[in-house]
Amino acid sequence: MTGNDAKDKPRRVLLKLSGEAFGGGKVGIDTSVIRRIAEEIVPAVRQGVQVAIVTGGGNFFRGAELQQAGIDRSRGDYMGMLGTVMNCLALQDFLEQEGQATRVQTAITMGQVAEPYIPLKAIRHLEKGRVVIFGAGAGMPYFSTDTVSIQRSLEIHCDEVVMGKNGVDGVYTADPRKDPNAKRFETLSYNRALVDNLAVMDASALSMARDNKKRIRVFGLEEPGNVTRALLGEEIGTLVSTAESRVAD
Repeated sequence: MTGNDAKDKPRRVLLKLSGEAFGGGKVGIDTSVIRRIAEEIVPAVRQGVQVAIVTGGGNFFRGAELQQAGIDRSRGDYMGMLGTVMNCLALQDFLEQEGQATRVQTAITMGQVAEPYIPLKAIRHLEKGRVVIFGAGAGMPYFSTDTVSIQRSLEIHCDEVVMGKNGVDGVYTADPRKDPNAKRFETLSYNRALVDNLAVMDASALSMARDNKKRIRVFGLEEPGNVTRALLGEEIGTLVSTAESRVAD
């Protein structure tokens, strides 16, 4: 690839949205939140950004929590995967109401509601200006949607993973809701995040990102317009990468 080709290559981003984001912190779906997220995704796509999305399902089911309630962990994880698909379909509906062509691909075959996950087909959709939403996690128990977001971003060659968080606007030295002296990182190294057990994503996902040098930007979802800014590449929140850790002024 020549320098000009690289320069002209459109930005391709994977947006990771937690189940909590879809539920507005509660069980079920908060349609006002999903509508706002959809409205903020569309402007970035119209400016040429190729957007793929991985959804969580914690607003419906979490396998680990169901296990504590006596349900087999594997079965609980499959229930969680079905929850992610409900979130995918809700987001698809609001995106299409905004006039944005959208495809849902799932790791568990369910032909009446979604396409099967096929990386090359997902890339083709992105190149045609469609948003692609990945559901059903990895299709296997014991894999978090955090891990799936890194894996999918690698397989479809995304430039960056952007993670929308509720309640915080980045990664902090400590929980800012408990420690008033907590400082937000402007940049954070993978190793620092792992060693200090900072709340970026689970350790398996973070290790995969580190091993493949996949950049992750963590930002706050509550601030209006932040989804658009993150997709466009604005330096908001915290960038997790190979760079040295630096606290914001």
